Amino acid sequence: MSAGHGGSLTPAVGGPARHIPVLLEAVLSALQPHDGQIIIDGTFGAGGYTRALLATAGVKVIALDRDPSAIEAGQGLVAEMSGRLILEPARFGDLDLVAQRLGFASADGVVLDIGVSSMQLDQAGRGFSFRQDGPLDMRMESSGRSAADIVNETEEEELANLIYRYGEERLSRKIAKAIAMDRIRTPFTSTLQLASLIARIVHHKPNEIHPATRTFQALRIAVNDELGELQRALEAAERILKPGGWLVVVSFHSLEDRIVKQFLGERAGRGQARSRRLPGEPLMPDFTFTQEGKQPVTASAEECVANPRARSARLRYAIRTGAAPRQALTKGRP
Repeated sequence: MSAGHGGSLTPAVGGPARHIPVLLEAVLSALQPHDGQIIIDGTFGAGGYTRALLATAGVKVIALDRDPSAIEAGQGLVAEMSGRLILEPARFGDLDLVAQRLGFASADGVVLDIGVSSMQLDQAGRGFSFRQDGPLDMRMESSGRSAADIVNETEEEELANLIYRYGEERLSRKIAKAIAMDRIRTPFTSTLQLASLIARIVHHKPNEIHPATRTFQALRIAVNDELGELQRALEAAERILKPGGWLVVVSFHSLEDRIVKQFLGERAGRGQARSRRLPGEPLMPDFTFTQEGKQPVTASAEECVANPRARSARLRYAIRTGAAPRQALTKGRP
């Protein structure tokens, strides 16, 4: 499957999207939308993938988003589609439950665009970005513990481990120590306040990413339980997809991509030989997905120039078999 080489993008319905959907041609090539299909867009965001899917007559989309502002912004498209789009405020880890509640026992496709959306980054008041000053929030649902709560209340060692685990920041212990010292005098409340502290500790060259990038990523993942939610979404997709249905996932950093790769590899048996079972050994579970082609799919040079966000995008996809879904490995949400 190509990653968007040649040809123009499928025209979107409902007017221009507020951001450019990444790897759109590759996503559509995998899902192959056609009349009569039910496709779940688990990460509606600004509606880029949903708009493109609805450009195919007869396709019905169930779209989910945990962000209330995304749900509100999408109501115009819901009205325009006259019943072909159902937009639900929900986490994508519950996508099978949402579909079943709406009366759909199965789906023909599931697409997930993992991570923070462009419109969330552009809203300083949401606290996802340090490009502008804003409250240290990062909550996608605007409820629960904020990034400020984590920064100000978490023990130093636990905070260092969090920054290292979710941000892959080598200087996590130095950052956590500085945070713990500074917050005694002045609690952290704003994005630039935290970013400025990190910039004093993590030296960088002008052509490198901002030194606070990895720490902000770690906090955002922790605030929203993004990795746990991703695992739940993959398992939910396995349960709701009909045989022959497609699962397509676009991720943007190594932690997400590793989860998707391991899940699909294990479910599709990549690298596993079906050897003869020895007496007393448990039966090997049937594979619930098949994978084809070279993966991950990445963006073309042309797309990366047109949309810099595409540079780090990785797309993986698989086809659902008729095997029964595996037992869920994930526990309840924290």
